[in-house]
Amino acid sequence: MADVEDLTAFLSEVDLTLSGLDAPSVRLWVERDGSGEIIGSTGYEISGCGRHALIRSVGVSLVHRSRGRGSALASFALERAAREGAVRAWLFSRRSGPFWQSLGFQPADRHELAEALADTHQVRLFQQTGQLSRELAWSRPLDLVPQCPALAETLST
Repeated sequence: MADVEDLTAFLSEVDLTLSGLDAPSVRLWVERDGSGEIIGSTGYEISGCGRHALIRSVGVSLVHRSRGRGSALASFALERAAREGAVRAWLFSRRSGPFWQSLGFQPADRHELAEALADTHQVRLFQQTGQLSRELAWSRPLDLVPQCPALAETLST
């Protein structure tokens, strides 16, 4: 991704994990406004076997929230992960459970997530720092993912 520096600053502002943003297993997209500022981001980290995706970096700037942008960005990442061959999506979220439930996610066992995605940067970071024990895990199958063709035209990798 060409603008990892800009994305790092944006993810810091919206309080999301910064680990491994430039790793080959991490897929990221940003949405910019007319002036070029990042107003949203989305992405996932694919497991080594390709069957699991760790949804991450789904963020929307404060002034652009509550307009459906977060749902569209999350759905975009889910659809892309499914197209890449993933059959299950996972994520960590302590603050946004109702949002993720609205997208079909259910509470999951964090240790099962860590096992399925043991080779991802975020899981390794959370295990090394002890953060894994404080996280809430969520999961859903990727068989019925809504497509976001209009959003695809505005996102850049």
